[in-house]
Amino acid sequence: MASAVKDSRPGYGRLLRTPGAWTFLLPGFLARQPFAMLTIGIVLLVQSTTGSYGTAGTVSAATGVSMALFAPQGGKLADRFGQRAVLIPGVLVHVAGVSALITLALAHAPLWALLAVAVPTGASTPQVGPMVRARWAAKLGGSPLMPTAAAFESVTDEFTFVVGPVLATALCTGIHPAAGLVAEAALSLAGGLLFASQRRTQPPVHRGRADDRSRVSALSVPGVRVLIVAFLGIGSVFGGMQVSLTALTEHIGQPGINGVLYGIFAGGNMLAGIACGAIAWKVGPRRRLLVAYGLLALATTPLWTVTSVPLLGAAGLVVGLCIAPALITGYTLVESLVPAAARTEAFTWLTGAVALGQAAAATSAGQLADRFGPSAGFLVPLAGTALALVVLLALRTHLLPRSSKVVAGSADDAADVSGPVRDDHDRELANA
Repeated sequence: MASAVKDSRPGYGRLLRTPGAWTFLLPGFLARQPFAMLTIGIVLLVQSTTGSYGTAGTVSAATGVSMALFAPQGGKLADRFGQRAVLIPGVLVHVAGVSALITLALAHAPLWALLAVAVPTGASTPQVGPMVRARWAAKLGGSPLMPTAAAFESVTDEFTFVVGPVLATALCTGIHPAAGLVAEAALSLAGGLLFASQRRTQPPVHRGRADDRSRVSALSVPGVRVLIVAFLGIGSVFGGMQVSLTALTEHIGQPGINGVLYGIFAGGNMLAGIACGAIAWKVGPRRRLLVAYGLLALATTPLWTVTSVPLLGAAGLVVGLCIAPALITGYTLVESLVPAAARTEAFTWLTGAVALGQAAAATSAGQLADRFGPSAGFLVPLAGTALALVVLLALRTHLLPRSSKVVAGSADDAADVSGPVRDDHDRELANA
């Protein structure tokens, strides 16, 4: 009896025993590694061929912005026509774009030519992470395992952003400046095609009719727009921390400690993500998000006052511990806010929001550090999370699970708000 009770609780063991999960998890892990290698690979290659960090940053930023803007459209097409139909041509275009970018950079092409290629390269970046999340949502529905799946994916993403840049940097500095992008293209091709071949686990296609309400865009869901603001704030933490830690460690004459400090920050994020997935939550996701985001904003408050390395490491660890609960809960809410026909699009909007917030924060933190000193850059995470928290509190009613009477158009949609999700819905309404 005890064994049966233990097995009924949500946890990683039960999650990974989900039938068919490993058929998309392993290819998905391989295919998402290039996502974290692209921008650093571009920076290292372009800086090597032009001698300018400014040019390298501009080309990298163009790739990141186009990725953030076009990814939701790819997600929308994946919901309508299937992940395989979108992923295969996207991977081929991306590999061609990376190849052209390598060729132009090595040929010392002008900036306008590099930018012209960077845009389609970023726009076609395979969005495997959101596709994996959409497969979990399709498999688990309103199961209490959804928060565990969100936590598992958050940890996987964080691990990717620890391994990917290190691998790209080692290849670029140890073999050839273009080696990082060559590896990125090879992994995109092999991993993307392998993931696309797993047809049995991809979410059902929702083509619908021209007047079918199930074809609603994820962006038209008010809760998704609120979450986008929240994820922009989370992106500001990533971007602000990266630039500010670099500026501060260089200022105090210890640039080598930068990697250690960011590793502590990322490690806190991973540890919190693992813990979140192991907990059987009894509190609704909306309340969890508001509490977690408030703690995140509070954790960023003292950063700009810290100047010693040990205290900065401790402060970074606390910030990292607060990111994962907010990030994971935001992704968890998508399952109850968005119809199945638009979930991949919704996940790509959130992923793109993090990328946009990170790019904007990196630029802003760099300017503040140049003008007012290295510690000033830490004000960016504080401002980003504080503004996002205000929006979350003001528009928190939009984060209530969708009503089967309002949104659902089928029996499947009605099932989406039953069970644990419906229980959360009733609790949230009682506390609205």
